[in-house]
Amino acid sequence: MMRCPRFKYRAPRSLDEASAILRDEGRDAMLLAGGTDLVPNMKRRQQTPRVVVSLRRIAELRARSPDGKGIRLGATLTLSDLVADPRVRSDHPALFRAAVQVATAHLRNRGTLGGNLCLDTRCNYYDQNYEWRKAIDFCMKKDGAICWVAPGSSRCWAASSTDSAPALMALGGEVTLVSSRGERSIPVGALFRDDGIEYLDRKPDEILTSVRIPAPLPGSHSTYWKLRRRGSFDFPVLSVAAWMRRGRHGTVEDARLVLGSVSSRPLQVPAASRLIGRVLDNDAIEEVAEEASRMAKPLDNTDFVLGWRKRAARHLIKGALRELRGDNPDSLGPLSRRAGELVPVG
Repeated sequence: MMRCPRFKYRAPRSLDEASAILRDEGRDAMLLAGGTDLVPNMKRRQQTPRVVVSLRRIAELRARSPDGKGIRLGATLTLSDLVADPRVRSDHPALFRAAVQVATAHLRNRGTLGGNLCLDTRCNYYDQNYEWRKAIDFCMKKDGAICWVAPGSSRCWAASSTDSAPALMALGGEVTLVSSRGERSIPVGALFRDDGIEYLDRKPDEILTSVRIPAPLPGSHSTYWKLRRRGSFDFPVLSVAAWMRRGRHGTVEDARLVLGSVSSRPLQVPAASRLIGRVLDNDAIEEVAEEASRMAKPLDNTDFVLGWRKRAARHLIKGALRELRGDNPDSLGPLSRRAGELVPVG
């Protein structure tokens, strides 16, 4: 049985108290919400904080409330509570689909929205037990000096595997970060860096407190498609979040497309702007899917054969856009839609 290393446990009852602890402890402290990511990482000695600061007693971090022209969701709101919220399901289907496909129902009961956003990057060479990693002389992300995915590289290529971030980026969401120095709000996309180790633009003393999503605009729709080996539990090896607003005659007025799990951060796809001013016909979908799929450059850091994963990106993008057009996306060649998710066939 793997056990966590020794640590000091703190359970503040207010945001001010939690901020003060982080200010005083610095990089020796880590935040605990649901613990579905941090605790296994501690058992594998991937993360070894001296102080663990629980956020579960801070009620304001679980709040859901209208916020001007949108909705504000507390960072420690569980994924199960998020999925059960009828406003999320009806107004923001991309986020609903992303949240409902995270792990299993048991883990969604514990896992939180903020925890999923801040999910540690993953890699075949990093997500192993301590003895396995020691046997290969560790890796750059923890205790080593080399990236086993790309040994000649000077950086870590661990991949972002958060489901909620691509969906929230497509929806135009923003996050609020609080510390003893004050508060700041940034777009969800600005929270992430393209670095497998320093993957968050969050200071050690900052707490992600909430997520704000703008209210849905007339004619807007969103969706989220996920590729994984099993029909549940698995992290995404590729995901596509799409949001689109169309006018009365079907012309695209605005569009956002985000790829997940193909880099150390979710990637906003510039090619989505090519749809603006056009009718969403097959030619437009093919053109954007072809260009967007070029951003998917999978490495040997997760599941499936690299070439197949890259080809799958084009099919997922096409499927998401076809769904937003109103098509039935049940058949996509080598991929099949099942229960709101994508799994490989054959």
